[in-house]
Amino acid sequence: MQNHRAKIYFITENTPIDINKFSRLLDVVVIIGLILAVAVYSLVTIDFKMQPFEDAAILMRYVENFAGGHGIVWNIGEQPVDGATDFLFMVFAAALVKLGLSAAEAVRFLVIFAHFLTVVIIYIANRRFYDAPIWAAGLSALYLGIGPGLLLIAAYFGTPVFGLLAALTWCCALYLVLRRVTHIWSLAFALFGLVMGLIRPEGVILASLMLLAILYRLGWKRGRLVFFYFVLIFTVLGSLYFVWRWSYFGYPLPNPFYKKGGGQLYWSSLIASTINVFRFSLPFLITFVLALRSRETIRDAIFAAIPIVGFMAAFILLSEEMNYVGRFQYAVLPILLLSWYPLVKTVPQDFHLTHLRDLSWAHHVTAVLFGGFIFLAILGYQFSQRNIIRFTLDGRYDVATMLSEYQAKGYTLATTEAGLLPLYSGWRTIDAWGLNDKWIAHNNGRITAEYLAQNNPEIIMFHAYYSPIAALTGPNKNLEGDDWVDMTLTMQAYAEANDYVLAAAYGVIPFHAHYYYIRPDFPESVEIIERIRSMDYYWVMDVDGRTAIDFSRAQ
Repeated sequence: MQNHRAKIYFITENTPIDINKFSRLLDVVVIIGLILAVAVYSLVTIDFKMQPFEDAAILMRYVENFAGGHGIVWNIGEQPVDGATDFLFMVFAAALVKLGLSAAEAVRFLVIFAHFLTVVIIYIANRRFYDAPIWAAGLSALYLGIGPGLLLIAAYFGTPVFGLLAALTWCCALYLVLRRVTHIWSLAFALFGLVMGLIRPEGVILASLMLLAILYRLGWKRGRLVFFYFVLIFTVLGSLYFVWRWSYFGYPLPNPFYKKGGGQLYWSSLIASTINVFRFSLPFLITFVLALRSRETIRDAIFAAIPIVGFMAAFILLSEEMNYVGRFQYAVLPILLLSWYPLVKTVPQDFHLTHLRDLSWAHHVTAVLFGGFIFLAILGYQFSQRNIIRFTLDGRYDVATMLSEYQAKGYTLATTEAGLLPLYSGWRTIDAWGLNDKWIAHNNGRITAEYLAQNNPEIIMFHAYYSPIAALTGPNKNLEGDDWVDMTLTMQAYAEANDYVLAAAYGVIPFHAHYYYIRPDFPESVEIIERIRSMDYYWVMDVDGRTAIDFSRAQ
């Protein structure tokens, strides 16, 4: 479908006015306004002082090690581990660390830049591809701008960068479908798709779904050039990367996949994925219903739905762990916001509605007010979906900074909490859950007493769903046999069988506790025990900021 803009001039007494130039200038003004609006909104509603979420802190440990020249490793001096599944994002962040930023500053810079750039891209793409009015393009951009991306930025997740690549790749797909199939745009689509796959492994799935959507919309004859470049780029460059990573890490897939995937089907993950996509897209679902009015709009709706629904369904292959605010499905949001307007663009003509300019003054005002109400209602819905993040103190961070004073000793920490504690302590760490441990992930995903004995950790720390004053009874009785509980019971049994000292078991309710067991035979053991026991330990999930109770001394 061609979409050429004719040059239109208004003639004043002496000077022609190029409406296209005026429109471009107006777009620049609107874009600046969007950036300022999103910036002010984020500063008012989001608290950016918080520490990284656990999974985000895991990636930042890899960033620091990689930037330090140690390779992609969990523990310096050990074999590479592909626990940092955001490969290219890790590389970008490490490059900024090499330029002098901290890992936290590097991650924040990348995700903020990506978020605001995606806002701009969504606005411009709607204006250029569909000739969408400013209100429609602005609504799309603002809906993303005030959405869950800000919460992900606050938590230090790299998801907005993945969302940016999804938007860029889909823009290439839109150009190929709406304008022309050319060599340069076919190549661009393939390259952006590859980069998206290097940012996150599931980007390969999303890029493939976008290719399927293009072939559906164009047909094989018109779409084969796109297919050729896609296969060429992924076969040549993608295969080179795949062969390198297999030889570098010693296994073909990211380490967490062996722990979280394992070839099973996770129906609970599919349900959660569906709920997240529905929540993201609810105000725009009506546009897909309206698309049923004609064969052309049905084709447009199916074209947009292929990557959205297909990507949503793909998460049946992975468990739902740490899918904070639907971050695994976040990439469908920019695709949706780049796709809904053409589904309703011709509604006035198709339903023979009176044009706004032909209404009476009273009806004109009523229509504008009603449209403004819908506009604000959609943004209000997005606002209502936010989870306001408040800065909460976290005892794990305090313990980690204390332990960092002993980093040079070469001690080992075995923990279920593989984020803040390893990142800020700098200790050699055994990730007991296995996301960052090759042996655990590739051996049924379970830590054993023998593996703990082999590593002989100075500290064993775990998050348990029980405490010294509340065993697995009552509301937690049904957790027996749960993989997490089995892991913590294994760690506790090993610690007690080997005479570790229980320094503390912190929590605010008896059925959640952070256990700290210290091996008593290294020089600083007594000192570390006393320092853990004497600190004001804050429970991160307690939004009231209460000091946790040491249940080991509350019996």
